[in-house]
Amino acid sequence: MSLPNDFVQRAKKIKCVIFDVDGVLTDGRLFFDLNGQEYKSFNVQDGQGLKILQQQGVHVAIISGRSSSIVMERMRGLGIEHVYLGHENKISAFNDVLSSLKLSSEEIAHVGDDLPDLAIMMRVGLAIAVADANPSVLPHCHWQTTRKGGSGAAREVCDAILNAQDNLSAAVKNFTHAK
Repeated sequence: MSLPNDFVQRAKKIKCVIFDVDGVLTDGRLFFDLNGQEYKSFNVQDGQGLKILQQQGVHVAIISGRSSSIVMERMRGLGIEHVYLGHENKISAFNDVLSSLKLSSEEIAHVGDDLPDLAIMMRVGLAIAVADANPSVLPHCHWQTTRKGGSGAAREVCDAILNAQDNLSAAVKNFTHAK
């Protein structure tokens, strides 16, 4: 995996990756039945990437402007403890992540796709946009995935960060030597 030098240097410092949900962990489409029940689709490879990132010692946090019991259940299943839903102003949740993990903003990466993500993207050490992100966020990002939100972009981020930190081989080895 060939990564730009600036990305590698920034990624080496990352101790926590914050992901947006709609448009990053999902394709951004919202489905509702006639009773108002919401449905979302998550990519299983993205979920595996989030788990591997955590296994390699990198914290994962979720900050979303929308509240969703489906998202909460999915994150619980992935073992993600830092989940902030219904935070239209994402900065308070971002500050809570910094405080609770005792990290500097330089040690945080954020993956987003649209304008509500900009406030965090402009404060972190590594700002990442998914391939189909709104063009207005791109000038504020350090890197853009080749995969779209909900279609493997999160896994691409996880693998790229682990690769930059020289931990991707160890993550793969964990699976090849499983008991």
